[in-house]
Amino acid sequence: MYKAPLRQSDLCPFRNFRIRYDRQISIKEAMTAQSSIQGSRAPQRFQSVTVDGLSGRSPRLRIEHADLSLIGDREDNQDRVAVAANDNATLLIVIDGMGGHSDGSRAADTALKSLLDSFHQTPAPLFDPLGFLHMALSRAHDEVAALGSAQNIDARPRATTAVCLVQEGAAYWAHIGDSRIYHLRHGKVLERTRDHSHVELLLREGKITEEEIANHPMRNFVECCLGGDPAIPEMTISGRRVLQPGDVLLLCTDGIWANLRDADIAAFFRDDSQHLRAWLEALGRRAVQASAPFSDNSSAAVLRWLGD
Repeated sequence: MYKAPLRQSDLCPFRNFRIRYDRQISIKEAMTAQSSIQGSRAPQRFQSVTVDGLSGRSPRLRIEHADLSLIGDREDNQDRVAVAANDNATLLIVIDGMGGHSDGSRAADTALKSLLDSFHQTPAPLFDPLGFLHMALSRAHDEVAALGSAQNIDARPRATTAVCLVQEGAAYWAHIGDSRIYHLRHGKVLERTRDHSHVELLLREGKITEEEIANHPMRNFVECCLGGDPAIPEMTISGRRVLQPGDVLLLCTDGIWANLRDADIAAFFRDDSQHLRAWLEALGRRAVQASAPFSDNSSAAVLRWLGD
C-alpha cells in the first residue's frame, strides 16, 4: 500500500519531541557502532520467507520464532523482515519501504542492515535496552536519510519500522510509522502500539471511530518515518514488559493488519499445539485474502516466550 509521508511541519503535534515513552525513563545515547554490510533477503510472491526454530543453546533464552513476507498483489516486495538471535538476546525487525518505486526497497534494505549491524555489535544481554533501541533507530534513520540527500525531499527513500528486543524474560520495543507490535497472551491482545499516522491522530481526538479507519481517504498518510527529513523522527519506545510463558510478540507491516481486526489477529495464536510458523503462515494468507485484489506486501515476525 502506498504511504504518503507528511512533512514534519504538517499535522504532527509531537514534532518538537523526538521520543515518546510509555513511562518516564532515562536514555543513554553514548553508544557508537561502525557500519558493515550484511545480507538481507527479498521476499517472494505468496510464498513465505521464514526462519524459525527453538533456541536450545542457552537456558536463559527459551523461545520459538518465525518470520514471513508475502508480496500480495504488488509487483515487488518492499517489506523486509528478520529475526536475529544469540544465547542472551533476540531482536525482531519488520520494515515497510514506502512508495511505489525502487527507493522503498533501498530504504528497507538500508534500514535492515543498519539495525542488524547495531545488534550484532552490541554485547548481549544489553546493558541499556531502551538506549539501544533509540540509538539503533536513530542510526538507521540517518543512513536511510543519506540515501536521498541529493534528491527533492518528496522523492527521498523512506520506510516505517517496528523492532522488539527480548532478553532476560522481558521485551522492549519501539516503532516509527504504522508498522505494529502486538503483545498477545492466551489468544488476546494484551497491548499493541499506536500508529504514527493521520487517522490515528484523528482517532485519538475522537473525530473518527475504529470502524472508519479502513475506508478513510487519509489512511495511508504516516506522520513519522525513517528517512526523508534529516531530523530524527518521532519514535515510541516501550518500557520493560515482563513476559509470561506462552506470551507471543507479533511485529507486522500494515499489509497484515489493514483489513483484520486486532481480535482476529490474536486468535491465530490462541492454540500453541502447532508450530508457531503454521499459525503465522495462516495469518499471512488470511491478511492477503482480506485485502484482495489490492493486497499490499504483508510481512511479520513472531516470537513465543517459553519461559525461564
